[in-house]
Amino acid sequence: MILFLSASRQNINALKMEIEHKGGLVSAHTIDHDSWKQVGLLLVTGYSCGYILSFSNLMLVPLGWTWGIISLIVVAVFAAYCSWLLAGFHFVNGQRFIRYRDLMGSLFGQEMFYVTWVSQILILLLTNMGFILLGGRALKEINAEFDGSSLRLQYFIIITGAAYFVFSILVPTISSMGKWLIISTVLTFTYIAILFVVVIKDGLNNNKVEYEVRGNDASKMFNAFCAISAIVACNSAGIIPEIQSTLRMPAVENMRKALHLQFSVGLAFYYGVSIAGYWSYGSAVSEYLPENITGPKWAKVLINTVVFTQSIISQHAFIAPVHEALDTKFLILEKGIHSKHNIPRLLCLRALLFTLNTLVAAALPFMGDFVNLLGSFLLIPLTFVFPSMIFIKVKREKTKIKKLWHWAIIVLFSLLTVVTTIAAVRLIVNNITEYYLFADT
Repeated sequence: MILFLSASRQNINALKMEIEHKGGLVSAHTIDHDSWKQVGLLLVTGYSCGYILSFSNLMLVPLGWTWGIISLIVVAVFAAYCSWLLAGFHFVNGQRFIRYRDLMGSLFGQEMFYVTWVSQILILLLTNMGFILLGGRALKEINAEFDGSSLRLQYFIIITGAAYFVFSILVPTISSMGKWLIISTVLTFTYIAILFVVVIKDGLNNNKVEYEVRGNDASKMFNAFCAISAIVACNSAGIIPEIQSTLRMPAVENMRKALHLQFSVGLAFYYGVSIAGYWSYGSAVSEYLPENITGPKWAKVLINTVVFTQSIISQHAFIAPVHEALDTKFLILEKGIHSKHNIPRLLCLRALLFTLNTLVAAALPFMGDFVNLLGSFLLIPLTFVFPSMIFIKVKREKTKIKKLWHWAIIVLFSLLTVVTTIAAVRLIVNNITEYYLFADT
């Protein structure tokens, strides 16, 4: 909470509502403001958040070494390519699109507008709930190191939700994250460096690591497709146009520079931790990697403290498009975000959102299975299918070979969507007897 109290008066009093009417665009949040380096840091730290502490278990345990590494590489290559492709459609026929739903609606009709928007909303809300659950688990791990009688997870989830709410008031937009991204970068380097040292030390001392993929042939196959869904989720969030809208011109070139940073430095972070965790603990790696650590007490406490603090900042980027939609709809655009006219509305909007997300996270602390489901059904099309649809629609004069390439992507990833969705539903059905509301996991 010290970080919150140290927020500058500039963030509280001087921040003004950004009203953009460029080319008919209207937004309560900033457009054409940020450098590619700032957005690059946002992507690197956002995708290297505490979520990566579950990736060893979610991505590599069901696949094993060979198929795991192949899947990591293939998905990353296609995610980078499709993100690069989508960034190039920030302008279409001279018209600028700052929201994914507007782009799809303009090209494919009102139905695709709503399909895209509902898909994004569900993914972003679930992602935020996952962040809240992650922060709660980090706090619980800290408490367990000092208190033998640990409090229930739900208490820590409530604390996390409250912290996110306060941050969203002090730092209401992506562009206002500025200096906070520098703090997030330092925190990211800190916890990943310590984690690497401790995890690799454990691996060197552990001579009995098993990497066997468990289960019968059917379960192995379905679990493998669930793992692929998790790999997609660790590389994409389906909000490229929304993030790109904050960039100063040239927006396409700058977004692609930021994406290069994500898929180089960022990829090294979140794939590196995932591989190191699996190498050290094998098939026994926990859904929350710090639970496996056998290092000194201070290392566990420091890692979990930094993970919690960093998650406060990084979660903001992935819920910002929801904030932008609500702020543009309900705030008075002619007034400052923190003006006396808008602050009651801002408080109500943020309170409603985080109360809902915190309640669901507390009630369903096993939501990872549901994240797999929505990731399969919604995120794969947003990441891979829609950009190729846009290319075929906009670049009609391109050669048949290029069109065939994009049709192949559409067909391949549409089939992957169906298969991974079936796998995710099967996982939920198999685990349904283990689900308890407000479980203390």
